[in-house]
Amino acid sequence: MESKAGPSCRLVFCLLISAAVLRPGLGWYTVNSAYGDTIIMPCLLEVPQNLMFGKWKYEKPDGSPVFIAFRSSTKKSVQYDDVPEYKDRLSLSENYTLSISNARISDEKRFVCMLVTEDNVFEAPTIVKVFKQPSKPEIVSKAPFLETEQLKKLGDCISKDSYPDGNITWYRSGKVLQPLEGVVVLIFKKQMDPVTQLYTMTSSLEYKATKTDIQMPFTCSVTYYGPSGQKTLQSEQAIFDIYYPTEQVTIQVLPSKNAIKEGDNITLTCLGNGNPPPEEFLFYLPGQPEGIRSSNTYTLTDVRRNATGDYKCSLIDKKSMIASTAITVHYLDLSLNPSGEVTKQIGDALPVSCTISASRNATVVWMKDNIRLRSRPSFSSLHYQDAGNYVCETALQEVEGLKKRESLTLIVEGKPQIKMTKKTDPSGLSKTIICHVEGFPKPAIQWTITGSGSVINQTEESPYINGRYYSKIIISPEENVTLTCTAENQLERTVNSLNVSANENREKVNDQAKLIVGIVVGLLLAALVAGVVYWLYMKKSKTASKHVNKDLGNLEENKKLEENNHKTEA
Repeated sequence: MESKAGPSCRLVFCLLISAAVLRPGLGWYTVNSAYGDTIIMPCLLEVPQNLMFGKWKYEKPDGSPVFIAFRSSTKKSVQYDDVPEYKDRLSLSENYTLSISNARISDEKRFVCMLVTEDNVFEAPTIVKVFKQPSKPEIVSKAPFLETEQLKKLGDCISKDSYPDGNITWYRSGKVLQPLEGVVVLIFKKQMDPVTQLYTMTSSLEYKATKTDIQMPFTCSVTYYGPSGQKTLQSEQAIFDIYYPTEQVTIQVLPSKNAIKEGDNITLTCLGNGNPPPEEFLFYLPGQPEGIRSSNTYTLTDVRRNATGDYKCSLIDKKSMIASTAITVHYLDLSLNPSGEVTKQIGDALPVSCTISASRNATVVWMKDNIRLRSRPSFSSLHYQDAGNYVCETALQEVEGLKKRESLTLIVEGKPQIKMTKKTDPSGLSKTIICHVEGFPKPAIQWTITGSGSVINQTEESPYINGRYYSKIIISPEENVTLTCTAENQLERTVNSLNVSANENREKVNDQAKLIVGIVVGLLLAALVAGVVYWLYMKKSKTASKHVNKDLGNLEENKKLEENNHKTEA
């Protein structure tokens, strides 16, 4: 002890041994920790001014102390005592808070924080409580089945590794099962592992079942204490098979009785409401007094409408327990006249009928090219748009899959008919000629210019819809021409012609262009003549100026000579 606290602590060491003085009014402090967590114990003392060092100890069951940690207030050093169970698990902070990692059950002790001065020792005890959450409870050793009116072990509810130990509760459909003699018997036991000190709790349940327990969930829970108080863990549900005798027989039909149609297979299923159910029954068919022994199912294949009637089944050993059901085999017949592919000429009449025979009222729908019609088609005079694929479809709405359909592919033929139209462009420079053609099969259109016999290939065609389409050309003739449109299919070849006059506006435009060119040339020539005249005028003006200047010079010289003569005479 001296080697750790230093020579200056010898006096105080004696005080430690004698338990010294407790801080007045100091109570007990408890720290709750979860198993495996870090235990944190603050030192609940005010640090004195003349503190020499702080120590932590714990007390054995007999009251003797075991010192585990030391921290000097001057050297700031920390030393841990050689206590095997706390090796590498302790941490002492500067404010003398002690931390113990990886909490164990054995850490449940009374720990004491000690602050030592030259003349006194202050102590603050802390009680450590460690809690371990148990494993989720599980129902094991479950009974394969329970029998009515018999007390039988249902199973064991087990929860492991708890500290402290917990309690187990059984539930039926969420309600607590209380012990009841001859109906509910509970046996509880617990075991502690001597090494880990953890508890395992087991509760066995014996139970007398009734038919009301069918599909009822059984669960169990464990109630335990943790650092924050009491808690509960629930097990998964367990549902048990309940055995009971047959009290009633029922017969079932697959497919559903309302959905049986000709060609179906009918499966009769006879059921007893006991558990386990009976495995064999007697089946009675319409008009047959003797039953047919079979398993709980009997199948009739490819039934017809004459299989309609009452069907029954009963137990083998108790024929009075019998069940029956009525079965109707639904049927549906359809006749379309005419049907298949029919070719008619345009303008012909075509009567169409769709006749239905069924086990109950049926719906009838007419379709043309996959588009539903509002009414039955009637053709007093056929048109090209009447051609198409017609379908008469009927169904029994209540019977899935019972529907019939017949189709009629109507072809309306006609010889080519031609109508030609002409339209002049607003500018007057071009003309649009259109050849409208009607007929089926689709006629081929060909353009020619009468006289030359040449074929015009640069045309524009519209889509072929309901036996009609057109071919269009745009021309700018410089002379009168005749255009011929020929339409031909397998029935006939039809020809039509149209006279097209030359474009008069083109000649007017050419004359206007020539007039404009003449005006421009005239203006250019006039400008050239004006330029020449102006140049001659300017040249003549310059020559006249020179002669005037010369005459003026001679006049001045004559004046000077006359003056000189007057001076000489004087």
